[in-house]
Formats: sequence, C-alpha cells, structure tokens
Amino acid sequence: MAVKIRLTRMGAKKAPFYRLVATDSRVARDGKCIEYLGTYNPMVDPAEVKIDAERIKYWLSVGAQMTDTAKELITQQGIIERAPFRAPKPKQMPPAPKNKEVSAEAEVAPSETDAKPEDSAE
Repeated sequence: MAVKIRLTRMGAKKAPFYRLVATDSRVARDGKCIEYLGTYNPMVDPAEVKIDAERIKYWLSVGAQMTDTAKELITQQGIIERAPFRAPKPKQMPPAPKNKEVSAEAEVAPSETDAKPEDSAE
C-alpha cells in the first residue's frame, strides 16, 4: 500500500477548506483516509495552517510520499527542510560523426592507383 500525505477538500462551494491526511494513493481525493494530520484554511488572511508535526514525521519515516502542495505547506511550517535548489547540468553535444564520404574516397583512391601500374606494365 502506497501512502500519500495530501489534501482533501472540505467546506462549501467557493469556500474551500482542506484537511491534510495520510491516505492510500489509490483512494479518491475525498475518500477514506488513514489519519487526519492537520487543516489548511486559505480563505482567511493570512491563510491558517494547523499541522501535527509529530505525526507528519512518523508517516515520512515509514515511507509516505507527499504531494507538491502538501510538501509546500509542511515546509512553510518548518516541519521539514526545503531541499536546496540545484541547477541542472548543461547538456553536452555528442562528438560530430566522422564523415563517411571522406573515408569512401580514400578507399577508392588506392584502387585507382593500383590499376595504373597494371596499365604501365603492359
């Protein structure tokens, strides 16, 4: 069973309220969850976030994966550290292929020179 830490939507139409939950990744967004880990209310200013840090750390220690949004909320609360940004290495161009036409001409030229001595021998 792959456990995910993600948000489940609650609240009324156009007034969202989210719960942070640990759930099986195959279950629907608002489906059955294993455990409630916190809440997130984006409708107040500033957004209200309440998270049970102890339980988050437990679920991460047993291999639960976080969605991008859940990870952002958890890092904002200081429960886990944000991974430092590392720029990708620039791609290197492969070496240019050797020109096959040049090698084909080199093979033709010796055969022509071989034919000339035969003509001069006659």
